[in-house]
Amino acid sequence: MFGFGILSGLTFLPLVGAALILLVPGETESGKNNIRWIALWTTIVIFALSLYAWGKFVPGVADFQFLEERSWFGSGLSYKLGVDGIAFPFVVLTAFLMPFCIAASWNSIDNRVKEYMIAFLVLETMMIGVFCALDIVLFYLFFEGGLIPMFIIIGVWGGKRRIYASFKFFLYTLAGSLLMLIAILAMYAQTHTTDITTLLHTKFDPGLQKYLWLAFFASFAVKMPMWPVHTWLPDAHVEAPTAGSVILAGILLKMGGYGFIRFSLPMFPDASHYFAPLVFAMSIIAIIYTSLVALVQEDIKKLIAYSSVAHMGFVTMGLFAMNQQAVQGAVFQMVSHGLVSGALFLCVGVIYDRMHTREIAAYGGIVERMPIYAVAFMIFTMANVGLPGTSGFVGEFLSLLGVFQANSWVAFFATTGVILSAAYALFLYRRVVFGKLEKPNLKSLTDLSPREIAILAPLVVLTIYYGVNPGPILDACSVSVAELIKGYDSALALTKTAALTLH
Repeated sequence: MFGFGILSGLTFLPLVGAALILLVPGETESGKNNIRWIALWTTIVIFALSLYAWGKFVPGVADFQFLEERSWFGSGLSYKLGVDGIAFPFVVLTAFLMPFCIAASWNSIDNRVKEYMIAFLVLETMMIGVFCALDIVLFYLFFEGGLIPMFIIIGVWGGKRRIYASFKFFLYTLAGSLLMLIAILAMYAQTHTTDITTLLHTKFDPGLQKYLWLAFFASFAVKMPMWPVHTWLPDAHVEAPTAGSVILAGILLKMGGYGFIRFSLPMFPDASHYFAPLVFAMSIIAIIYTSLVALVQEDIKKLIAYSSVAHMGFVTMGLFAMNQQAVQGAVFQMVSHGLVSGALFLCVGVIYDRMHTREIAAYGGIVERMPIYAVAFMIFTMANVGLPGTSGFVGEFLSLLGVFQANSWVAFFATTGVILSAAYALFLYRRVVFGKLEKPNLKSLTDLSPREIAILAPLVVLTIYYGVNPGPILDACSVSVAELIKGYDSALALTKTAALTLH
């Protein structure tokens, strides 16, 4: 399908909502409520549209679907959108999480509500655009464009150290992406095209591949974030408002993993094979080191942020094992982590709105006052640990299974991270939820409100549903993953044949 279609609608409808919000006077209380409702309904309509597209999506096809293309700037640049079985689950995940972010900010954000909602809607356009773009320059514009609204969200509505955290987030991610821009220019100079579908079938010189791979790696590794360039994430999470943390963990981190799948592995297969041991080493360090750091945290948000770095270690490890189970497991892990980590940050927001502190020591025994909350928090904690029957188990198990086939020692060391994740997650849950309700200010706590139940209940259902029935996500991406691995193996075989011929 050529022209402007469903993907353009998904990508740019948030901007229509933002434009409507601009027309509403936001100084009065009724004006603020109108703005909140416009933002909420905009995100709900976008999610409904994503579900309609999901119904039209054909999972057994490796080719890109819902193609849209327009000439743009000439010289090989084009406005081109399309999704495959790897990209589309992230589009739906983005559309799904956004209404919860708006609802979670309903009472907690009361200053500059108009600017806040506009920033979130602009951010949604950028995030969906990243997963839909089939032109590498268009991808870069969306990829970098998302920095601006998130920088504003952290810097304006964040905590006490929000300015430091927002600038650290911006500078870390921008520095890595500038190297990616240089690599994009080098690729265009050689191929005279920015079309991703063409570049996927372009054979770059193995020597050049290493430099291009490193440039892209600099950007995606920071975005994930991988050890040792992960230090911006805990600061950003701690200072960001609740909805900002949900989007950071749920979607923005996944852009790095998606970048590896879309660019590094298929376009630079020789370099990916060459650098795989480096990625394995960095992933193992991330899993073990950040899990140990999480164990000693006193801030709930910081603990969950470090756990995100550890879980992304499983993703990078699975991606570079490059077999069907490992890559599918990595994709599933990213989707599951988007649901579970987003839900955990929403749970933190619930008690923060009541107590205005994230210190673990400030809590204890709240199950007596908040039993419904304790059940929801327990389900998300179990999913974060990777308990069978939750979505967190499926991704970790498949990733470890695939990695074991590639390198048993890597799988062995990574498995220690599963044990450590149980330690820090259950330690957090015990200190916050169980014990005696001794602190006087906790005795006035109230359980989840109807709005909070409406936010957390769908996430509880999906966490369990995808743990029992992972088929919809695995089936959607299986053919695209198989095509990715087939192309990767073919490229390596050609390089090996060429090397033998030369000798």
